[in-house]
Amino acid sequence: MGNMYIYSMKNCIFILLILTIVSCKNRSIKSQEDQLYSRHLQRSVKLTIINTPLPSNKSELNLLILNDGQDIEQMRIRQITDSLFKLELIGPLLIVAVQAGDRMQEYGVSGKPDYEKRGSKADNFNAFIDKELFAFIRKKAGVKTFKTVAIAGWSLGGLSAFDIAWNNSDKIDKVGVFSGSFWWRDKNTTDSTYSDAKNRIVLSTVRTARRKQSQPVWFYAGAEEETSDRDKDGIIDVIDDMQDLNTELINKGLLRKNQTTVVIDSTGKHSIEYWSKHFPTFLVWAFGN
Repeated sequence: MGNMYIYSMKNCIFILLILTIVSCKNRSIKSQEDQLYSRHLQRSVKLTIINTPLPSNKSELNLLILNDGQDIEQMRIRQITDSLFKLELIGPLLIVAVQAGDRMQEYGVSGKPDYEKRGSKADNFNAFIDKELFAFIRKKAGVKTFKTVAIAGWSLGGLSAFDIAWNNSDKIDKVGVFSGSFWWRDKNTTDSTYSDAKNRIVLSTVRTARRKQSQPVWFYAGAEEETSDRDKDGIIDVIDDMQDLNTELINKGLLRKNQTTVVIDSTGKHSIEYWSKHFPTFLVWAFGN
């Protein structure tokens, strides 16, 4: 299964206390609002850009693209990044948080809408990231090549982050998925021909892929996010779907076990509160010194 960690809320108390103490110091981190008109999305995309002090050698700068940028205040992204950087737990980092437009259409799996035709613009969103946002970021930061590039998201934004990373392995090195919507399927479960093995879109995409490698993945889910259990195995669907995808990536030889991390919070709910509490662990995994 790769590296697996079972968390309770007590596991997070120490690191959160340290982060709170450090974040009370004078901040050297910067944040600004910006926007970029996208011809692929046919709309102006609002961005929040956060950066630690820039290194003298800009090739040491890391990049993180975040979906659902409208949530970053509640996620405490700036405070967490500031604290971890001051503790020297992460390297220099530029974060570009992309505010969502029509989430139900722009987030999903590129070219493969679900059974209710949601995600119909996921390929447009992928094109925005690939053909517009990367060029904008490089020009803005004055950086040709980042040390490490990662993308992350939560819930439907997590599904989107995985899809974008999958389709842009030449540009993205790592991906973080918090409570990803890997249930995304091309048939309703009420259909008599529905099959978990065939109709979960991401699982099917990975299973039929001819690729030989993928990016390291950091997965998170909470044990109290839902009660749904399609296969009646005593494990809620959000964890089942996540673990099945992780297993498929390893079994296909796309990832080695040491390239994937699965975090399960025994008290975790489907909420920003829990995603925020585990965000420091993800940042250290992705950009740790």
